[in-house]
Amino acid sequence: MNELTKIHSGIDFGEGPRWHDERLWYSDFFRQGVFTLDRDHREELVVAIDDRPSGLGWLPDGTLLIVAMTTRRLLALDPSGTLSEYADLSGVAGGHCNDMVVSDTGHAYVGNFGFDMENGEDFAFTRLAHVTPDRVVHEVPDDLMFPNGSVITPDGRTLIVGETYGSQYTAWDLADDGTPVNKRIWAHFEGTTPDGCCLDAEGAIWMSDFLGSRFLRVHADGTISAEIHPDGHAVACMLGGDDGRTLHCLVSPGSMPDVVAGKGLSSIYTVEVDVPGAGLP
Repeated sequence: MNELTKIHSGIDFGEGPRWHDERLWYSDFFRQGVFTLDRDHREELVVAIDDRPSGLGWLPDGTLLIVAMTTRRLLALDPSGTLSEYADLSGVAGGHCNDMVVSDTGHAYVGNFGFDMENGEDFAFTRLAHVTPDRVVHEVPDDLMFPNGSVITPDGRTLIVGETYGSQYTAWDLADDGTPVNKRIWAHFEGTTPDGCCLDAEGAIWMSDFLGSRFLRVHADGTISAEIHPDGHAVACMLGGDDGRTLHCLVSPGSMPDVVAGKGLSSIYTVEVDVPGAGLP
């Protein structure tokens, strides 16, 4: 495996990387915008929002869904460039909303902190929000420990969510109506803090271990088959590029506003891997 190569810097806190339409897309919490990088690594602002953006995903008609963290909403940017509120998640979210995955049939699954982490509130369990294609918000009735990066398998039948405070990935079957059912532990990785993630064609997950400052390739049997150690916290990662084998790694010196807001200290790196990406996001 090759060494990490820095391709972009000047980000405050990047999150939610996605490979879509031949570009890398990502949110920047404190610049309050969604950005892309083209093949020449030139950054473009797609849309600014009056909030911290996080998870990203696309509906079947090309509409971009954006998690608005502090107001606990989903926003929609339609192909014409019109931004609007898509769903109110405040009835489910116990803290800032966070990462999300959107199915190819338009179901969105959104995590949240569960408590006010920035102000030192005590940990609390929380639950996923499931937003249907007709914009109805359901609470998934399973307690989770800071649900974060999420993937959907290529057949569209399994949702897997990382629990940052649980050091594990939790899976559900997806019923025909998109409802997550049959909750189970996919795998536990003691001492890790799962953050943003993506799935590859062999069914392994590339995980960002935030506090461990490493990107890990993990498997359902609990094994770890690869480690990448950046100079900073591992925030999120996404497979993309021409053949799906370029792992884009978002790295930051921290996550709290006093550490990164307005400072441009976070960066994007790439490394070539053997197995291409698969599934969603």
